[in-house]
Amino acid sequence: MSAQRQCLALDLIDDPALIAEYEHLHQQIWPHVSEQLRQHGVLDMQIWRVGTRLFMVMDTAPEFSAQAFAQAAASDARVQEWEALMWRFQQPTPWTKPTEKWAPMTRIFSLTDQP
Repeated sequence: MSAQRQCLALDLIDDPALIAEYEHLHQQIWPHVSEQLRQHGVLDMQIWRVGTRLFMVMDTAPEFSAQAFAQAAASDARVQEWEALMWRFQQPTPWTKPTEKWAPMTRIFSLTDQP
């Protein structure tokens, strides 16, 4: 079994100063947060931006469990502090379910699937 790829979307509040601060904070996230990601099976994570839309690509280990990952994050005070800080800059997309923060995206094309 190989790594899994998750692609998710989220919006930023449309304020250039907040967007600049958000990007600055992501130049080096808190070490505890990056450790927590790695400990729970996140192999790589990238966040891309166009305008106010964020696109996250998360590669996870085969044994990664989104539910276990969410539970671990919810019970970690330092991770929750980071998430609260990030929510100052973020807002759900128009398609985000009330129980979600990052909305999962659906893959509609892959070159490797083409003849």
